[in-house]
Amino acid sequence: PAYRLNHEEVIKALEEGITFIEGMNPEEAVVDENNYVQAVRFRGKERVVEMPARSVMVAAGTTPNISYEKEYSGTFQLDSRKKFFAPYRSKRNDDGTLSLEPVTNGGGGFFTSYNKNGRFITYYGDNHPLYAGNVVKAMASAREGYPHVAALFRDDLAALDPGAQDERELAWRRLTAQLDHELSAHVTEVRKLTSTIVEVTVHAPAAARRFRPGQFYRLQNYETQARRLKGTRLLMEGIALTGASVDREKGLLSLIALETGVSSRLCSYLQAGEPVVVMGPTGTPTEIEPNENVLLAGGGLGNAVLFSIAKAMRENGNRVIYFAGYKRGEDLFKREDIEAAADQVIWSTDTGAGVQPRRPQDRHFRGNIVQAMLAYGRGELGEPLVPPAKVSRIVAIGSDKMMAAVKDARHGVLQPLLAPNHTAIASVNSPMQCMMKEVCAQCLQKHVDPATGKETIVFSCLNQDQPMDHVDFKNLTTRLKQNTVQEKLSNLWLDHLLKG
Repeated sequence: PAYRLNHEEVIKALEEGITFIEGMNPEEAVVDENNYVQAVRFRGKERVVEMPARSVMVAAGTTPNISYEKEYSGTFQLDSRKKFFAPYRSKRNDDGTLSLEPVTNGGGGFFTSYNKNGRFITYYGDNHPLYAGNVVKAMASAREGYPHVAALFRDDLAALDPGAQDERELAWRRLTAQLDHELSAHVTEVRKLTSTIVEVTVHAPAAARRFRPGQFYRLQNYETQARRLKGTRLLMEGIALTGASVDREKGLLSLIALETGVSSRLCSYLQAGEPVVVMGPTGTPTEIEPNENVLLAGGGLGNAVLFSIAKAMRENGNRVIYFAGYKRGEDLFKREDIEAAADQVIWSTDTGAGVQPRRPQDRHFRGNIVQAMLAYGRGELGEPLVPPAKVSRIVAIGSDKMMAAVKDARHGVLQPLLAPNHTAIASVNSPMQCMMKEVCAQCLQKHVDPATGKETIVFSCLNQDQPMDHVDFKNLTTRLKQNTVQEKLSNLWLDHLLKG
């Protein structure tokens, strides 16, 4: 919308050599034999045009964040298109009480429909239909909405005693101190669990208190606090990290990262006491039904997600058979947490040291996690504690390739061993950006209905736990590689900086 809202953006773009082609709608990113983009196909007024491209920048905008109404239906009224909150304005009644009335044109309607116990909720910026789509308009919404909020307190303000201002200032400072304590986050400890896995413990009371098994967080450092090395700020992008465990009383939250890209590698350089950005918990808590036989399959870092899920499942009366797979035995971490959360653990390692079972019911298998499941089901590891045919739910969390292998095996080598009507869930690790639920579209994941072939798109940051048979893992794999060139270059630059 720049040409309508800020013509200077267009002028500066032309000065920098950007070319505009009007009336061309992008239809498809064309990939080569290695699934990397080689062209973009556009539909013009009369024909389809294919333009060569090796890098594609997408500015798709955002959608209004109405996730709360989707998760807690009936809290807010939505507009006729179900895209924005319906606008309301405050009204002072004859008896001095306040109420809300709908606004048809949106003007002056900075209130949602929420009206409980004398409490209202306002909305601004991109969430407001009159101010969406432009930063300047979003800022203007706060300026124009402020008088409507202040009007709610007209009588209270008029009755204030000027002599009690110091007392009010003190109350304000107490409130902000409490909010800072609850909402601000800082690092308390950074610990290497293996050569490539790091645990970051942060003090974030509100974020820790709201955690439910299966959810995750967005972690990022502050530019002003980030270390500078050879003139480069070691600044992280926002990364999605699982909440491995929480201490609600102490307000502590454990986040675990696999060091692959630069941002995850920089987790090791965070310092105790350093303030960080922790947003969340986000995502949807894992569905936990009572009194089931559950098979959990965790690959590598995926086991960090399964700690809390397995524990909650056992507490809900489920029997948990836990397959914990690793490339090497040396990659094992948080062993005690896994054992405490499972009725039986089947350790599997591809190479390296094995994992010696410490409990009589546990086993170790040399091979990948699917091979371990097959051996377990056939009785090659001893009598199964829970035969696969009696398992009603499978939850797989790991790399895209690991989860795809479990999906294929369920319809292949494992099919004769499994109950035909079991539920299978994959926790999808899509690329993430805002993690604010259906806002930026970075986390889009393609689904294909196995019965009809119908394709649909879902937002993984809204609900990472998805029906395994619907997930298009080829699509997930290619999307995870979308920034591979930039990641490789950034990794090389970080290596250069760290050489001393």
